[in-house]
Amino acid sequence: MFQHDKKLLRDVKVEKPNPQYAVLMQEQLGGCNGEVKAAMQYLSQSFRAKDPAMKDLFLDIGCEELSHMEMVAQTINLLNGHTVDYQKVRVGEIETMTTFGLSPALVNASGHPWTADYVTVTGDLAADLLADIASEQRAKVVYEYLYRQIDDKYVKETILFLLEREEAHNMLFCEALNRFTKDQGSNLNFGMSEDSRLYFDLSKPGHYFKDPDPKAPEMKNVKKEK
Repeated sequence: MFQHDKKLLRDVKVEKPNPQYAVLMQEQLGGCNGEVKAAMQYLSQSFRAKDPAMKDLFLDIGCEELSHMEMVAQTINLLNGHTVDYQKVRVGEIETMTTFGLSPALVNASGHPWTADYVTVTGDLAADLLADIASEQRAKVVYEYLYRQIDDKYVKETILFLLEREEAHNMLFCEALNRFTKDQGSNLNFGMSEDSRLYFDLSKPGHYFKDPDPKAPEMKNVKKEK
């Protein structure tokens, strides 16, 4: 059961309306690295999680991402102002002005609708956690790009808060990967044959491999065939 608290996770405000920047913020609402994607991914992963601690982690972070979605949507609301005027948007989606009546709809900065294709759910704990870590990294990158393109101090404060929360999620997922995936799922079958220990030095001159005949790195917690 979910409950909604009318108080935002963190209050948001803007110095003044900026419909053009609202278009950019749409990316973190309905885009492939946005808050809706993150919430749906983590909540969906929780449905199959067998470990109670992992289930709680997915649910807790998924619910917080819904709170981030609410913050982003409210920021978009304030940036759009109260006047429907497509001429205030020089580039990007104009559906907000022509179809949605200034509502922060589930579309990205180009107007493409959100899709469940953005969501990664495999049922394998290691694979899902690695996907979650990557999702948080990409979200941080998008927020950083957004931060560079706005002078509104209040919007920048909101973006910095959300970026820091993504960092917290990233660290939690990294910790979970180290704690819960040893000898499980896809990790159980990793490095079982000689083929998995074969490496090629194909760049001449090479810089990645110092050894001209590179050896497999030592893998901890890998079960070998008897």
